[in-house]
Amino acid sequence: MAAQRRTLMQSHESWTDDLPLCQMCGVGTAPNCVYGPDGKGTLSHPNEDGHLSFRGEDGCFLYGVFNGFDGSRVASFVSQCLTAELLLGQLNSSHTDNDVRRILTQAFDVVEKSYFETIDDALAEKAHLLSNYLHPHNENVSFHQLSPQNQKMQERLKELEQEVSGGATAVVALILNNKLYIANVGTNRALLCKSSSDGQNQVLQIGRPHTTDNEDELQRLAALGVDSARVRQAGQVAGQSSTRRLGDYRVKFNYTDIDLLSGAKSKPIIAEPEIHGSHSLDGVTGFLLLMSEGLINALEAAHGPEQANQEMVAMVAAELAQQSSLESVAQSVVERVKRLHHDVHVSGRQRASFCSRHEDMTLLIRTLNYTLADGALTPTQGGRIYPVSVPYSNSQSTSKTSVTLSLVMPSQGTLTNGTNTASTLEEGTPTPGSQSPTATLQSTNTQTQSSSSSSGDGSLFRQRGSQAAQPDETGRVPPYVDFSQFYRLWGTDHSDGQSTQGGLGPQ
Repeated sequence: MAAQRRTLMQSHESWTDDLPLCQMCGVGTAPNCVYGPDGKGTLSHPNEDGHLSFRGEDGCFLYGVFNGFDGSRVASFVSQCLTAELLLGQLNSSHTDNDVRRILTQAFDVVEKSYFETIDDALAEKAHLLSNYLHPHNENVSFHQLSPQNQKMQERLKELEQEVSGGATAVVALILNNKLYIANVGTNRALLCKSSSDGQNQVLQIGRPHTTDNEDELQRLAALGVDSARVRQAGQVAGQSSTRRLGDYRVKFNYTDIDLLSGAKSKPIIAEPEIHGSHSLDGVTGFLLLMSEGLINALEAAHGPEQANQEMVAMVAAELAQQSSLESVAQSVVERVKRLHHDVHVSGRQRASFCSRHEDMTLLIRTLNYTLADGALTPTQGGRIYPVSVPYSNSQSTSKTSVTLSLVMPSQGTLTNGTNTASTLEEGTPTPGSQSPTATLQSTNTQTQSSSSSSGDGSLFRQRGSQAAQPDETGRVPPYVDFSQFYRLWGTDHSDGQSTQGGLGPQ
């Protein structure tokens, strides 16, 4: 079996090639970036994130986002193998919640063991080279001073290290019997946004990241003999902030050689998922978000961690009101976070120092009975982005952080989130023909509204005939907006002996 896995890893085949993709989700990605002195970004390494979105049998759906590090090998392997361990007949509608949790836990365990089997040969070769060809006195000798044979051995060792190193964190969502289960290993995040009975919407973070400031994780490490105070102070374990991860053989098998972990009685860094659920999705309207650590960190670096979840949901809701494709929605949100991060970096403001770089970003959106915008609508006919105001919450350390927030809706006269929110038009927007209302975003005790027509008497906008306007002798086309009154008022307020016509406005 190990040989079969190695063969598949080296080929372009996949265990999951025949599984249908889920059409109710979209994924957006952006590569890592390091900003230079001129504000331009460069790629520091190839993209290491991964994701999956499959539809199984018996009403089963599987989604995942994987944050790789030191290469994409583990993230790629896990995204394939985990699907094979869950969607090839292992799950069915007769399974109870306990059955599902057991199967999920077993799947993660099998996947990691399978991965280590694929690198057994490389690890054995590395150990052989270290013990038979390289001697301790060569450690302080430069590469060019080594013998040709030792130079070849050094190059081969470097290749082997790249082949076996690396790991990944994972957040996986499983929907079975219309119930949601979240399995988390590491630092990615899952958010569920759903309508509540009072017409508002609740944003729920499912689970907490497994980091060095997670009290439950620190207690787990302390029980194994690890100095949890040192771990908290260090902020990282073997170069990563996660205390649970898949792969990373150096931490899994050589932890006694790592000073911070040397006191552990058994493996301190594990791949066992923390499973949350089930969450019933009966009657739920909204969406599920799976986010990689890079996306979360980029938004929190730009705007702070206090309302990152609420900001993310607001951006997704706004894009859902504009886009007709979930792929476009997810990609637009990722691009918005990327721009926010860059703008803060070049602004020189207080948080600019936190935004010198960002890692790979991945966002997966799965809608739940949510209607997308009509792709035929023009920008002036609906799906506008309105400001959003959300109540401040400092309860980010809890496993369940919720906030009420109304979703923006496409302007189609039909409700898309099960609520009855006010419909208005943005002030100053000309609309052809009949009015096409657009829903506003609102939060608890807060509502953003604007006037329901473009202009009281319509005098601001010059009427156009059915024929396109022709340029005059100077090559200019008459403007859509008459600024004569503006020029007149400006000239009155800034009169300095120079006439309005001589100072401002078209000549």
